Amino acid sequence: MAMNASEIEAMIKAALPDAKIEIKDLAGDGDHYAATVVSSAFAGKTRVQQHQMVYAALKGNMGGVLHALALTTLAPAA
Repeated sequence: MAMNASEIEAMIKAALPDAKIEIKDLAGDGDHYAATVVSSAFAGKTRVQQHQMVYAALKGNMGGVLHALALTTLAPAA
């Protein structure tokens, strides 16, 4: 069973409440998404650490229920 964009957004928001999130369904199949996540929690973190924070928010669904997520993470501009 695939995840929908609102489920993905809710899980990320739960972990990163200040996040601005944009999610696109790349294939229209509910399995392949692209997400841009902007959060102050990413400040001072490497790109890998930022991505790990988002994957942790998805609570093990990445690679299973959520097949593919092209991820862009950013800290807000000062």
